[in-house]
This record gives sequence, C-alpha cells and structure tokens, in this order.
Amino acid sequence: MFGLFKKLSEEEKLKKQYEKLMAEWHKLSTTNRAESDKKYAEAQLISAKIETLKQA
Repeated sequence: MFGLFKKLSEEEKLKKQYEKLMAEWHKLSTTNRAESDKKYAEAQLISAKIETLKQA
C-alpha cells in the first residue's frame, strides 16, 4: 500500500518505455515493416541508456 506513491527511478522509467516499444515493435512486425524497424531502433537506444545507468 505504501508503494502506491513511490516515484519510479530513471532506470525503471526507461525499462517501462523499453517494454512498451518492444510490444509495439512486435505488433507492427507483421503489418508495417518500416515502422517496426523504427520502433526497434528506438528500443535499442533506450536499452543503451539503461546499460549506461547500470554502469554509473
């Protein structure tokens, strides 16, 4: 109950964004290849940001 108002860390925000992008990528992969590739590229950038946060 006390975790309801807890703010997310930067890493947690990025992970949620990454998961959302990957879900969109998967959905688009069967219908629109160009948009699918864009979503995948965005997800890879988010992944790189997560890795840099882990190393810092």
